[in-house]
Amino acid sequence: MGTDPELATEARELVQVFAKRLKGALETAIKNGGPTAAVEFCNEQAPQIADALSTETGWAVARTSLKHRNPANASDDWERGVLRAFETRQADGEDAKGMTFTATVPGDDGRQFRFMQAIPTAPVCLVCHGDAVPDDVASAIDELYPGDLARGYVAGEIRGAFSLSKPL
Repeated sequence: MGTDPELATEARELVQVFAKRLKGALETAIKNGGPTAAVEFCNEQAPQIADALSTETGWAVARTSLKHRNPANASDDWERGVLRAFETRQADGEDAKGMTFTATVPGDDGRQFRFMQAIPTAPVCLVCHGDAVPDDVASAIDELYPGDLARGYVAGEIRGAFSLSKPL
């Protein structure tokens, strides 16, 4: 399972673009409507941003987590293995910020390059993903995501990862 440094660099750059677009749109939603608007943004616009970036670039661009909120973001077997490895690396003292993993793996239509980058929980994330989620935010989450698993995080903990793949 070799890796390709050029594809890894391209994936890292794409994660930066994805994260910047998500963060900018999320900040706007919070500014205009508070944390409950952020929940609506994540439900409606975040998947659209990922889909648009996938279409623009030829990469499959997504976010995933072991404790996902949106069932569409559930991790596959490979992603679960990487997410568990990220948790182990963090427990062993590695900083989650910038933590990545790459591999070339068999895919449905041939080999594919896969890339994941950990998403550490920032303090601002705790409004929706922490232990003390305000009642109005919890209600919005419960309405849009009845099977939510994505609460109870603490700052710095790995919340999930950006997951990218590209056919070779």
